[in-house]
Amino acid sequence: MSSTRPSQARDSGTRPGTDERAAVGGALGWLRALGPRGRRAFAGAFGGYALDSYDYFTLPLSMVALAAYFGLNSGQTGLFTTVTLVVSAVGGAVAGVVADRVGRVRALMITVITYAVFTVACGFAPTYGTLLVFRALQGLGFGGEWAVGAILVAEYASARHRGRTLGAIQSSWAVGWALAVVVYTLIFSFAGDDMAWRVMFWTGALPALLVIWVRRRVHDAPEAAARRERSARKGSFTTIFKPGTVEGPGLLRTTVFAGLLSTGVQGGYYTLATWVPTYLKTERGLSVVNTGSYLTFLISGAFIGYLTGGHLTDRLGRKRNIWLFALLSAICILAYANIPSGANTLVLVLGFPLGFCMSAIFSGFGSYLSELYPAEVRGTGQGFTYNTGRAVGAAFPTLVGFLADGWGVGGALVFGAIEYGLAALALLGLPETRGEELR
Repeated sequence: MSSTRPSQARDSGTRPGTDERAAVGGALGWLRALGPRGRRAFAGAFGGYALDSYDYFTLPLSMVALAAYFGLNSGQTGLFTTVTLVVSAVGGAVAGVVADRVGRVRALMITVITYAVFTVACGFAPTYGTLLVFRALQGLGFGGEWAVGAILVAEYASARHRGRTLGAIQSSWAVGWALAVVVYTLIFSFAGDDMAWRVMFWTGALPALLVIWVRRRVHDAPEAAARRERSARKGSFTTIFKPGTVEGPGLLRTTVFAGLLSTGVQGGYYTLATWVPTYLKTERGLSVVNTGSYLTFLISGAFIGYLTGGHLTDRLGRKRNIWLFALLSAICILAYANIPSGANTLVLVLGFPLGFCMSAIFSGFGSYLSELYPAEVRGTGQGFTYNTGRAVGAAFPTLVGFLADGWGVGGALVFGAIEYGLAALALLGLPETRGEELR
């Protein structure tokens, strides 16, 4: 089966005229090109993903306090992340189907409410088992938000700007991460650990405010919605697993390799996101305030990496951008995990390129996965492949947790580099889609 495809018919929600086309150049041309409706969709998806990130990081940042409170070992604390990500695969796949059947905006609101409610519930958990259950249920909403929000914006964006537009959406993850670190630093500085971790989870109610605004102001892209409604195949798992025949190509190959790509990238990312805060506190001996300072460099690199990767995915192409940053991310992990004892300044310096590379690789995901699937199963395909990658890749944080007891967290982190190698190999089975219009 060929790994190239002809361009498809445009499916965005806007068709700029001559004057508008002339006005979409420059650093923010991608934002102006979205039009008023598209910019509101962008704001809703950006806010939803930022708060999704915030709610996710309430756990890794509170990991040390939780371990002490419930008397957990590293394997048990790593299981929190694995359970969240495994259940998020279910939530993401379901949210994708819902987005194809009832619309992107309605599905977005459902996912945001779900992860907000169960993040707050985590703060009331009386036992380790209860917290594990609430965190798993939080994963249902966490898994679906990105895929739904990315598709909503992708269907407004032009082929010329889609990479950097979705890269900007992806950068909101760093914004939410940074907000979580600020709140964590404040709460854990002024409250005892036994209470502080509960307060962290209770602040996860913030996303409910966003839902009110989205309900009033954000709408699906008209042309994409019309095309989806005309199809009898919308939201069909059967369609994304249909093999190619002599009559035409199917989507099975795309689904398998996109799932492997997602597994590699997310396995490496969540290994780092889960264990770096613990690594800084237990093996580098940093205080709460100093851990926040070091994470500032990591998160700053992540934010700039998302934006840079979004630009490069439009310039270099989807596959070259991922190949480049898979290699650089693996190198950064190996360097970061082998910093000599006492060289904490080097930990600080290397945090920036580590955050930059492991985030820049994500920037093309929103545009790439959207371009691989037609409108009627775009949510289903993107939701399934992205979140299946989360679930399978989730085994690595738990593996690192169990290995950390004998190897130390720093030594175990090198397994994240293996996942980036898998991502690079998966690209061999996927087409390049830069410049293609959505189907």
